[in-house]
Amino acid sequence: MLAFGFLTVFWGNFGQSFFVSWFGVSIQQGLGLTAAAYGSAYSLATLASGMTIMLVGGLLDRTPLRLFATLVALGLMSAAMTLANVQTVAGLTIGFFLLRLFGQGLLPHTATTTMARYFAVNRGKAISIATSGVPVGEMLLPGLAVALIAAIGWQNSWWVIAAGVPLLYLPLVWWLLHRARYGQVRSESGYHPGDATSRSDGGGRRQLLADRRFWLALPGLMLGPFVLTGVFIHQGWFLAQKSWSPGWFASCFVAYGVIHWLSSLVSGLLVDRLGSPHMLRLYCLPMTLGLWLAGWLGGDWAAMSMLILFGITIGFSGPITGSLWAEIYGVERLGSIRSLITSLMVLASSTSPVLLGFLIDSGWNATRMFWAMGIYGVVAVGLIFRSYRPEEPAPASELELEER
Repeated sequence: MLAFGFLTVFWGNFGQSFFVSWFGVSIQQGLGLTAAAYGSAYSLATLASGMTIMLVGGLLDRTPLRLFATLVALGLMSAAMTLANVQTVAGLTIGFFLLRLFGQGLLPHTATTTMARYFAVNRGKAISIATSGVPVGEMLLPGLAVALIAAIGWQNSWWVIAAGVPLLYLPLVWWLLHRARYGQVRSESGYHPGDATSRSDGGGRRQLLADRRFWLALPGLMLGPFVLTGVFIHQGWFLAQKSWSPGWFASCFVAYGVIHWLSSLVSGLLVDRLGSPHMLRLYCLPMTLGLWLAGWLGGDWAAMSMLILFGITIGFSGPITGSLWAEIYGVERLGSIRSLITSLMVLASSTSPVLLGFLIDSGWNATRMFWAMGIYGVVAVGLIFRSYRPEEPAPASELELEER
């Protein structure tokens, strides 16, 4: 099950902004797009995918895991095939929509929900192992993207990615789930894959949305996807503004991936020992500091400092938030709850490319932009400290409310 989680998260990297960003210059040149037009297409596609995840993510509570993972993987393959044939802005938007829906959204959603549901005592560690697929991808896939684009062009590169789904991902996933006997054994949390099939998927969401603590934590939870997507999608502009060479930034990316991986593993251990509400308070602090340093410092080391601090926050993200919803709201409707959270995170990542593109066209410089995002980070940290407090009890479940 751990290998399934890791592999599924890793394959979702093909829809993550850090991977897509390496195709940005080639796409803009090939289709004749401005930075604002490219960012708008990406944002529109991401926004639409976020709304769709909210509608379909809860199906994981009622669909066999093998079938759900297969359908999502085939969706990723269709996204890659669409981008391999794109000729217009409309086609690019559709390709980005499918890529963000199945890659960035549903593949990590499937893996993290399964880890949180299947493991109870070791939930934090299990999620940290599965989400390690992202930093491993951050270390390996940019080099693959650059090599493929140089060798066969950006559109043919997507044919290679599409072929990887039926040739590699699906055979491995089917074998792993067969070995894990998922669907035949009960998880250590007491949940059985068939337990939630007859339940409505709206209850968990209603419980979440009625909890004031969720709304206080939400701005902080959205900080990571907002900042990373905006910075990565417009990384060419940021590199020019800060005089960072592409080669140096690629080296910094390796450090970012290593720190992301290590912080994910460490936070998984700490979540199991301290609880996710304690760890949530640390979530936004490193990224906020990184934004202020990027705005304040000059030279190449500003990029290294920024990405290392970004890596700590993003490494914290999977184990902390993946465990939090299971700890606070239970696992029976976890797919429904996590699909809503994933949708909101995707919506956050959809706003930054178009917003930052507008600010770029309006004449903002990189320093001003980093400081503005840093102010948002300070506000988010303050709100998180008032949200999920370790000493507060969990809200009553729907069953308890009905009994009352």
